[in-house]
Amino acid sequence: MNGLNKFISELRDLDFRDVGRWPLLFRTLAIALLFVVVTWLMVWQFVYKGNLPELEAAEAEQVTLWNTFDNKQRKAANLEAYRQQLVEIERSFGAMLRQLPGQTEVPSLLVDISQAGLAAGLEEKLFQPQGEIRRDFYAELPIKIRLEGGYHEFGKFVEAVAALPRIVTIHDVQLQGQNARGGRQPAGSALLTMDITAKTYRYLDDSAGGRK
Repeated sequence: MNGLNKFISELRDLDFRDVGRWPLLFRTLAIALLFVVVTWLMVWQFVYKGNLPELEAAEAEQVTLWNTFDNKQRKAANLEAYRQQLVEIERSFGAMLRQLPGQTEVPSLLVDISQAGLAAGLEEKLFQPQGEIRRDFYAELPIKIRLEGGYHEFGKFVEAVAALPRIVTIHDVQLQGQNARGGRQPAGSALLTMDITAKTYRYLDDSAGGRK
């Protein structure tokens, strides 16, 4: 205890303006402390500070790698769910393809569309298939149709077309009324004329000349 008090007393009596007269112990401690400070400054200046950009880049890369790993880990955990979803998509796509007629089925489908109008009680004035338009994996066949009849008959026709086992869509609907002289008047009279473009689609399978 006396030694500690002596050390503290000598520390208080040190003259920082005359370091050369310090006791040997304090001069040694001062030199050691100065050496540690100088060494730390040199390490900061020439090692740490010089490599700081590389360190920051490495830390940023580490964050990116961790995020990539986390994303891949989540995907791996959901891989089975993705596979099941892919199977369901392929099943649905196959069902849609089966609704596209093959080359040999198109004429019978055109007959079905025409018969749908007649069965609904409409008078067919025009039924004109247009040129086939090829898309990626299917061909589109527009058909210009003009029908005459009443509102209810048109509704039955649209319902019958929607119920066909093959995909048929209706576009460019124009509905007008007729007077007794054959002229046109706003829709609302008993006799109506409907101009539409019905589109049916064919699955393309060039290697086989069309799906059978």
